[in-house]
Amino acid sequence: MTTHFLTRSGSVRTGLLAGAATLGMMAAAAEAGTVRVTIPEYSSNTLPYFEQAAEAFMAENPDTTIELEMVPWTALQQKLVTDISGGVNADLAVIGTRWILDYAELGVIEPLDDYITEEFSSRFFEVFLTPSVIDGTNYGLPIAASARAMFYNKDILSAAGYDAPPATWEELMEVSAAIKESAPDDVFAYGLQGKSTETDVYFYYPMWSYGGTILTEDGKSNVNTEAGLTALTMYKEMIENGYTQPGVVDYARADIETLFKQGKLGMIITGPFVSKQIQEQSPDLNYGLAKVPEGTNFATYGVTDSIVMFENSEVKEEAWAFLDFLFSNEQRVKFDEAEGFLPVNRFEAEQPQFADNEDLKVFTSLLADAHFAPLVGGWEEIADATLTNLQAVYLGQAEPADALAEIEAAVNGILD
Repeated sequence: MTTHFLTRSGSVRTGLLAGAATLGMMAAAAEAGTVRVTIPEYSSNTLPYFEQAAEAFMAENPDTTIELEMVPWTALQQKLVTDISGGVNADLAVIGTRWILDYAELGVIEPLDDYITEEFSSRFFEVFLTPSVIDGTNYGLPIAASARAMFYNKDILSAAGYDAPPATWEELMEVSAAIKESAPDDVFAYGLQGKSTETDVYFYYPMWSYGGTILTEDGKSNVNTEAGLTALTMYKEMIENGYTQPGVVDYARADIETLFKQGKLGMIITGPFVSKQIQEQSPDLNYGLAKVPEGTNFATYGVTDSIVMFENSEVKEEAWAFLDFLFSNEQRVKFDEAEGFLPVNRFEAEQPQFADNEDLKVFTSLLADAHFAPLVGGWEEIADATLTNLQAVYLGQAEPADALAEIEAAVNGILD
């Protein structure tokens, strides 16, 4: 088994468009019996998990070789675009489910319905299978799933005079002001992401909770609304008041998670995998979990990542056999236990390490109110346009109303 480490960056739909024709003429560069798999790095546990899975599969299937390529998440989209354009992509790859529509429309990923049996589909909770289904056709399997909740540092809140986390955004502003007064200069109330993947989602949390949506029912941008203005104005005030960490636009999600684990932030919104990281890296951190604060209602973010098979693979049967193995009960338990994701498999959800995990119970309880990224073409461009204009507000270079108008125009242009 060979493992490659790659460090490319960027994300463009145009590269996929340019390479789509090439795919029809070139086949994936894999020897017969060799299944190449591109995987993003979730944590330090990702590669060890996939290595053991590959070794176990090859022990049962000696005629098949599994070859792993691990890529940083920030580099994954550009690597895939480059490889697809050159016809040298892997046979299988983990991707953000939000990318599936683009890949399916271009015909570069294989429909899986002919492989999925009734027994296979019965292993899953349906809520995690449906995000990969487009026009009735399944194009991917949910390799990872999570929702978002608010982690809070009990000691920081207690020092500010609060024994419970804020239930609303108004209360969060109040608690943040108290933390600013009581905490040391290097401790901040609220971790606000302003860089890279999911920066747009940090804006959507309050927007959703005030009744907003990303798109209208007829597929147009819907952020330039009262809900969007309320959300973005609040974040602008938080930055100006010093409630967030300085230099918001320099912090990706992993960066604010690190600050929280170091005891430098009172509150952050993120996924269940951070519970696992706290246990391993900061076992003495006195933290709690709560719902994302409410505005006029409650809302959170639901996320799946999918593993897909590429249309030009010459080893589809072997690739499916490996997928079937990865989604066996034993392997799902190993993966989600290693990474701290929510169970997508009914069997694993019944196991005590999941069923009795109080942190996971919080996240599972929020799924009914979770918003998923809409399946529309050009989603990454939409996220990038949103990020650029949010950053302008965070840097004090634009007013919220102007930024929202720019996002609306850019997103509608992409959608058109």
